[in-house]
Amino acid sequence: MSVLAKNEILKEVKKGNIKIEPFDKENIGPGSIDLTLGDKFRVFKKSEKIYDVHDEFHYHEITSLVTASEMVLQPQETILGITQEKITLAPNICGRLEGRSRFARIGLMVHISASFMQPGIDNHPVLEISNMGHVPLRLHSGTKVCQFIFEKTIGKAKYAGKFTVQTEP
Repeated sequence: MSVLAKNEILKEVKKGNIKIEPFDKENIGPGSIDLTLGDKFRVFKKSEKIYDVHDEFHYHEITSLVTASEMVLQPQETILGITQEKITLAPNICGRLEGRSRFARIGLMVHISASFMQPGIDNHPVLEISNMGHVPLRLHSGTKVCQFIFEKTIGKAKYAGKFTVQTEP
């Protein structure tokens, strides 16, 4: 697999192999595109109960959906967010979702796990956001919090898993 540079990202957008809605050409950097934080979050419920992690467990059991333009994240707290952008990829393009270093330097981990984005996805990426710092941080909808790095695959495939049409975290 090869990472697509800016000019290759723009070619794939023009061909329709990469679709980003809404699309802002100014958000494309040398090897990625910045994505913005949406206004839907999943906040973890406070509980003393122990939950068993297994294939049938669903994160909705321990989270609540919140819509807000701002969200305060306490030290050592994790929430789920979602990008404003919907990403649609051709079957020969996949990618990775990564945080941005400007926020990592203050302890904000914007995408801490499951960063691989499957070929052929057609959804809004969900962000696993954690404050690993020592001070509370206020998140704002519309902030460029993460970057999507595009890669070409060898062969073609299309994601058809349980998060195929996600529109909320």
